[in-house]
Amino acid sequence: MSDAFGLDGKVVVLTGAAGIIGSEVTRNFLAAGARVFAIDRDAALLEQNLGPATGELVHCVADISRPDEVMRARVSLQEKWGVADALLNNAATKSENFFEPFETFPLADWNEVMGVNLTGAMLCAQAFGAPMAARGKGSIINTISIYGVVAPDQRIYEGSLYLGRAINTPAIYAASKAGLWGLTQYLASYWGSKGVRVNAITPGGVFSGQNETFVANYASRAPLGRMAQADDMANAMRYLASDASKYVTGHNLVVDGGWTVW
Repeated sequence: MSDAFGLDGKVVVLTGAAGIIGSEVTRNFLAAGARVFAIDRDAALLEQNLGPATGELVHCVADISRPDEVMRARVSLQEKWGVADALLNNAATKSENFFEPFETFPLADWNEVMGVNLTGAMLCAQAFGAPMAARGKGSIINTISIYGVVAPDQRIYEGSLYLGRAINTPAIYAASKAGLWGLTQYLASYWGSKGVRVNAITPGGVFSGQNETFVANYASRAPLGRMAQADDMANAMRYLASDASKYVTGHNLVVDGGWTVW
């Protein structure tokens, strides 16, 4: 009997591949038999977090906010493996002034973050999703955030630090992720007749070195009583990329330990 959750031979394009979630997704998908075309703009992190390229893993250094670099990545994929079976729009960025208060948040930073989080996903959908539609089959998965569907609870940031720096969730992050959910729904409708499924995954807060105060504050708000781990997201993404979800499209799979039930 075939494994519907398996990814044997599937070609997967993953953006933000060198990040905390992206690295775990890469390992998970390779173990499931996929071939991963790993895109990130940081060549050193690709090597450090994913290890060297192999026959089943390609490193692609590209800034997805730049149309020319996205198209270069598409040509590289086509020459290597042809049309993708799945696209995971997982890349997100922080600008220099990412934690600046809303009242003084610079427009340049707003545009920079939007350029990756939302426009970059659109450019990748054009480049890698259009060939899927032409072929008649594919899966696109967009990584959103709980703050794309609900507002952040500002109280959890009191005394909270990340890498020694005070943190918050800026408006640009919420706006860009909410916009990505809108793009997800649009493309699910637009390409449904072409056999391309388009879904979103909404991660809750993933532990990545936040201080004890933040972890405690966050855990107290989540019914499951903890922050997420990267593998929680990788397993959910694997489901959406696999044939196990062949009748699922236009869906937002919320993986947040119950955060959004309140």
